Amino acid sequence: MDAPIPAQKAPYGVTIEAGKRYFWCACGRTGLNPLMYTAEKSGQVWFCGCKATAKQPFCDGTHNKL
Repeated sequence: MDAPIPAQKAPYGVTIEAGKRYFWCACGRTGLNPLMYTAEKSGQVWFCGCKATAKQPFCDGTHNKL
């Protein structure tokens, strides 16, 4: 498997709706598939942009160390 390519060094703020499925791109390279996330509740979430998070698909602040 290839290493992920950071899209940006900041998270993406997304408004989600309960019960809907969302797909977070793990990097866009061959061999890395998008991760499906089903929202448990509606609201604002922060999806990782640097692709180095340990809490996929959510930002855990790792971009601050890159």
